[in-house]
Amino acid sequence: MTEDYSISIAQSFADIDPESWKRLSGTSRDASGKSYNPFISHEFLSSMEDSGSATAKTGWLGHHLLLENAAGSLIGAVPAYLKNHSKGEYVFDHGWADAFERAGGHYYPKLQCSVPFTPATGPRLLVANGEDVGRFKPLLASGLAQVTEKIGVSSAHVTFLEEDDLSALLPGDFLHRTDQQFHFINDGYRDHNDFLDALSSRKRKGLKKERWSALEPGIEIDWLTGSDLTEDIWDQFFAFYMDTGSRKWGRPYLTREFYSLIGERMADDVLLVMAKREGRYIAGAINFIGSDALYGRHWGCIEDHPFLHFEVCYHQAIDFALS
Repeated sequence: MTEDYSISIAQSFADIDPESWKRLSGTSRDASGKSYNPFISHEFLSSMEDSGSATAKTGWLGHHLLLENAAGSLIGAVPAYLKNHSKGEYVFDHGWADAFERAGGHYYPKLQCSVPFTPATGPRLLVANGEDVGRFKPLLASGLAQVTEKIGVSSAHVTFLEEDDLSALLPGDFLHRTDQQFHFINDGYRDHNDFLDALSSRKRKGLKKERWSALEPGIEIDWLTGSDLTEDIWDQFFAFYMDTGSRKWGRPYLTREFYSLIGERMADDVLLVMAKREGRYIAGAINFIGSDALYGRHWGCIEDHPFLHFEVCYHQAIDFALS
């Protein structure tokens, strides 16, 4: 680092001033025009830690890089974790780990720059609003390389990052790996019917039939956000999450406390799409609301119905986003 700027490490978001962090992440009510991604908010990341979901005990030891100026003001940061496994990253580097170990090295611990359990693209090299991004993102990239060498870990991984972060990292020794995701892009659609009108007749007819079939057994859909997110609602949704986690992963990553905390700290940035039959909720999906995107995360159910998964996770999310 230069004499004017320094890098330090915070092991917990409890050690980072929330208001200073908001200058980096923006907020859902930011009048500055800074794009808001809910997953890099202090509220979300601190909830991961405070709930016991992402902690040293679960293999996510906070090692967050903070860039400060000579006056001690936070002007940049990289959310990062020391990890002794690759679980919960949704980037499968087990082959790298095996090869590294066979070559005589120790792949773990590694430095993982990401949002725990969240494979959603977003900023990773964070720069405060009003600061020179072209200057400070490369400083953060350089600081990340220096910290990796200083603490003696095998490597640093920056995952699900945005293009300007990649541009700052590539001049260094970082290697570029690409993967694939599927996004729905609003191409000027006014509503879901407008979207359907852009499809071929066969696809339009198929989607309409699918949506009708999903709701035919007397199923109703509720959108819940803000003050709708009571502890009783979280209890019901967590039962759905646990069912999916137990069947798919063996052990769900997120604790029940996590949902209470995001309900307290960022309820207006959360959308639950809940399916109800005969007066009780039987399925649900959680989404997070950004300034220009809706992020679907996970879903669960206690009853199986044809097409219900796509209705709750995709069609309803598109309806909400277009509304």
